[in-house]
Amino acid sequence: MLKQVEGSQAVAEAIALCRPEVICAYPITPQTHIVEGLSKLARTGELGNCQYINVESEFAAMSACIGASAAGARTYTATSSQGLLFMAEAVYNAAGLGLPIVMTVGNRAIGAPINIWNDHSDSMAMADAGWIQLHAESNQEAVDLHIQAFRLAEQLSVPVMVCEDGFILTHAYERVDVPDPDQVDRYLPAFEPVQMLDPEEPITMGAMVGPEAFMEVRYLAHHKQLQAIDVIPELSAEFETVFGRESGGLIKPYRTEGAETVVIALGSVIGSIKDVVDELRDDDVAIGAIKVVSFRPFPLAQLRDALADAERVVVVEKDLALGLGGIVASNVRMALRGLRTPVYTVIAGLGGRPITKQSLHRVFAQAGADEIDDPHFLDLDLAVVDRELARAREKRRSGPIAENILRDMGLVGGKLG
Repeated sequence: MLKQVEGSQAVAEAIALCRPEVICAYPITPQTHIVEGLSKLARTGELGNCQYINVESEFAAMSACIGASAAGARTYTATSSQGLLFMAEAVYNAAGLGLPIVMTVGNRAIGAPINIWNDHSDSMAMADAGWIQLHAESNQEAVDLHIQAFRLAEQLSVPVMVCEDGFILTHAYERVDVPDPDQVDRYLPAFEPVQMLDPEEPITMGAMVGPEAFMEVRYLAHHKQLQAIDVIPELSAEFETVFGRESGGLIKPYRTEGAETVVIALGSVIGSIKDVVDELRDDDVAIGAIKVVSFRPFPLAQLRDALADAERVVVVEKDLALGLGGIVASNVRMALRGLRTPVYTVIAGLGGRPITKQSLHRVFAQAGADEIDDPHFLDLDLAVVDRELARAREKRRSGPIAENILRDMGLVGGKLG
């Protein structure tokens, strides 16, 4: 059914259609509207046979999910930012136990300093926790990926994280095709757990494992991720057959035929990148783009094939590995190992800073001429940075960096020492 709806509400309706049996909820901006929407559906009975559990923290939410999933229930939760980090221990445990939990991450920056706006530092912090990570470009894709996530999680018995940009998607009102229940039922069968706690057939889950077997256990978790490389495209193709639209997959090339420069990105920013690619193509610039949907597992071979004819690659990413540079770009370089294709990192949008078409035009022109620093920090105000560095050199107790910069930029009052 086509409707004009907030992204979070659309996701909540999609989750409800997947017939979860346990939802563990703790609010944190910007995912709160998702669990609020589900709570309303639970209260009105529209969630059917579902236990909606209000917990006291994000750590409790994932811990309760682990217990529910181990008992054989289709299980869901959602979080953002510091909430994801607070549940980090349990996030690793869920993957290590092979539990098919589905979780939405409304991507938001990690502090300090505190910031409630969008970037990808939260989900990137959990990139190696053993969860599959799928990134949505639009609210329509967010709806579709959640339906696919339950199928994927339960087929491989592995947890799946669906990432959608906080506020940019979660709070945006767009036209979304929310599926009919019959379509979801055709695509997503009833949950049959691969492993579960059953008093009639007692087993142990989460046993102590020593050095003699730990590597083998970890390798099998790695093997599930490699299996997902094959399963994700299959489920995406089946989704298109049932729902009549293409969605998901591993990667999605855009106008890459004959492209000398190829831009790679995750999430909603790919929409702006596509617009710039269209404008540059109209000016006969040989440029294209690739959206990475599956960040974990990372589609090394598929990306290498898609970039075979590129003369250079530009990775636009909303994250920063301090002391290194781009996280996504490092993975792209791994895909291209052995080749001489330059990979330029563009760090952009940290803490919700706008990524404008004008700035993208400028940086793509610099990259096309191979005249770009790496990593490149899009729209970074170096004058402000230099003033703070000078202040630190001149006075040992120069004060908190974040507060100094805010005063320097005239965003808060007060005198700098």
